[in-house]
Amino acid sequence: MIDYTHAFLIILAMGVATLATRIAPVLIFGRDRKVPDLILYLGKVMPYTAMGLLIIYCLKDVSVLEGSHALPEGIALAVVIASYIWKRNTIFSVVLGTVLYMVLVQVVF
Repeated sequence: MIDYTHAFLIILAMGVATLATRIAPVLIFGRDRKVPDLILYLGKVMPYTAMGLLIIYCLKDVSVLEGSHALPEGIALAVVIASYIWKRNTIFSVVLGTVLYMVLVQVVF
């Protein structure tokens, strides 16, 4: 069981790490300096890159030759894409796809 000191130290470390990520850009670039174009570009493309990596990671062990032939994964992925195009809400799409996938895996397949 975790004692209060250990829990406090964990929360403190998480708080310091969060604060450091918020303060670092101000310390690096200052308040009045223009942010470099490379950093602005990375800020635009990194979310899409991260989502691409997550998709690849989630689908890397899926086998179309075994079991349910990747039907739950394919259905859930199609629903995520369609719901994102429809609503333009990332959280809604991810939650919907996750719930659908879990229902398909646990109940249907």
